[in-house]
Amino acid sequence: MGIFDRISRVIRANVNDMIDKAEDPEKVLEQSIREMGDDLVKMRQAVAQAIASQKRTEQQYQKNMSEANTWQQRAQLALSKGEEGLAREALVRKKTHADTAATLKAQLDGQVQQIDALRRNLTALESKISEAKTKKDMLKARLSAAKANQQLQETITSVNTSSAMSAFERMEDKVVQMEAMSQASGELAGMGEDAKWAALEGGTAVDDELEALKRQLSGTPEPNIALPAGNSDSDIIEGETVSSNSAPIDDELEKLRAELRKS
Repeated sequence: MGIFDRISRVIRANVNDMIDKAEDPEKVLEQSIREMGDDLVKMRQAVAQAIASQKRTEQQYQKNMSEANTWQQRAQLALSKGEEGLAREALVRKKTHADTAATLKAQLDGQVQQIDALRRNLTALESKISEAKTKKDMLKARLSAAKANQQLQETITSVNTSSAMSAFERMEDKVVQMEAMSQASGELAGMGEDAKWAALEGGTAVDDELEALKRQLSGTPEPNIALPAGNSDSDIIEGETVSSNSAPIDDELEKLRAELRKS
């Protein structure tokens, strides 16, 4: 392969690449429709010219046929008058017009076929242009959708999704942690109340002690309880004095016992 062939190929490749990049599908579609419209105008002009030519040919054909008939009548008239020379001349003129009319008839038939073909091509081109216009609108809509989708994909690609997802996950963990702390705080707040009620419910020893104190104040002897060693009579007397001083308390406790029995 020669150096010039390689240079030529490189130049063509670069030119084609530039053309491909410069091509705007929407503009190319519009230009194609305009070019097809120009072809339609030319086709219509060609059909009009063919029809005009056909009409001229038909007029000439009709004229020559009329002239041939006229000279036929003249030949008959001359022959009837005994003018054989004039009749011969009239027949010669008749033949000339008849031959011309025959030639024009063949040309006219060809023009009719040509015009029919042109009209079919014109109808096909009109239909093709109409279809192309409809397809152009569809392609433009698809092109717009493709551009929008491409722009969306580029936007999605340009977004740092890993960073965004990492931040999202951090916030999710933070919310879960805050919920756990809130729940723990609620449980801790409820533990104080629960402890109070648990102390009341589990206060059997205190109740026993209170009952023993009631029996002591009411003078009921406590079972299996011995007096402490070393207590003197003065201590007992002092205790009796204390008991006599605590009479209002005994009355109050008695009221409490009566209420408890009723309940």
